[in-house]
Amino acid sequence: MKMWMKKIAGGFFCVLFGLMAAVAPVRGEGMQLYATAAVLMDADSGRVLYGKNEDAVMAMASTTKIMTCIIVLESVSQDDVVTVSSYAASMPKVKLYIQRGEQYTVRDLLHSLMLESHNDSAVALAEHVGKQYLSPELKAKETADYTLEESKMAMAAFAACMNRKAAQLGCENTWFITPNGLDATEQYTLEDGSTVEKEHCTTARELARILSYCIRESESREAFLEITRAGSHGFSANGRSFSCTNHNAFLGMMEGALTGKTGFTNKAGYCYVGALEREGRTFVVALLACGWPNNKAYKWSDTRELMQYGIDNYFYKSFDQEGTAFDESVLKPLPVQNGQTEVLGDQAFVTVRVEEGGEAREDGTGRNLEGLLMRADEAVRTEYTMEDCLTAPVASGTPVGKVEYILGDTVYRRDIIVTEGELGAVDPQWCLLQILGRFLL
Repeated sequence: MKMWMKKIAGGFFCVLFGLMAAVAPVRGEGMQLYATAAVLMDADSGRVLYGKNEDAVMAMASTTKIMTCIIVLESVSQDDVVTVSSYAASMPKVKLYIQRGEQYTVRDLLHSLMLESHNDSAVALAEHVGKQYLSPELKAKETADYTLEESKMAMAAFAACMNRKAAQLGCENTWFITPNGLDATEQYTLEDGSTVEKEHCTTARELARILSYCIRESESREAFLEITRAGSHGFSANGRSFSCTNHNAFLGMMEGALTGKTGFTNKAGYCYVGALEREGRTFVVALLACGWPNNKAYKWSDTRELMQYGIDNYFYKSFDQEGTAFDESVLKPLPVQNGQTEVLGDQAFVTVRVEEGGEAREDGTGRNLEGLLMRADEAVRTEYTMEDCLTAPVASGTPVGKVEYILGDTVYRRDIIVTEGELGAVDPQWCLLQILGRFLL
């Protein structure tokens, strides 16, 4: 009998563990990626859904050009005319072979930049934007007449724009020197006068963050997507005809493929950053050092594996859904010291309410979220803090606490608790009015 019971019990637990294994989400630990550093990110929240050496500082090659593109789009019109300098024309392959003194529209050079990854187009665009920050004399001077030093000054001004944008996005380990992603180092002077050597670099996490900004937050996101999703772009200028073909093979690999940019240098290896949108979910993959020749296809297999992992395991959960939404009934009126009351000597109170979206996040996105991509086994916890007591006078809308929606150690939404009404203080004038009122009554 005991042996029979043991067999039944053993069979029960085998079935139970089998079912648990079947429904448990795959967390990505078993993935075999070629990339030295990789990230799968939720574009809307900036949350890393999978990471491998995601904060390792590495070279990024031509994935740099996504930042170049968005800075240009946010700075000048696509109808602007760009004049080519000797320095831009001297860039190494891959290039459009533009020549000193030639003129092109920003629109055509942006397609050359993002579809064919032309290095000379990147420099011509960077000089066109960067010269706006130079002296009035250099700003007025024809770019075709720039000396090598003047061209480099315009390039440095453009790189400063790139680095300001990276800092605004919370990218602390990204540093841009060139607009095309060619490997570079420079001596950088700190505020205390000391110098450090900096390299052109980023991390997988921050590269994914930059693309997320380009497709979700930038005012130029539609133009960015239009350019980077184009299959081809032909144009004529300076007596020549050009045809640019999009080399982002991922666009045809998976349903919902949205955009992306490849890159390669001897130092960086093969790199890629791309986005996919499906069923209201937007995933971004960033890969650094994903093989060297002859391993050009590694970046595509890594991208597909990471995207599929996101599609299979992460789904949108609203913060307003039952079990997650904050229960405002727990908020009780706050006592107010020295506050006016109907009966002299009574305790004064002020009611409070939640003001949704009252405080921006501090992670570079500047946005409060309505929900989050999560696994089935994940749950957001809601916490609130509030003052114990206030002192009159109290104005309507005074912040007295906050409500936070937290997953892991990260706050993804923060609402402010504020007072609903105003309350005056007990002062001599109010006391006199109270006495007179009682006397007259």
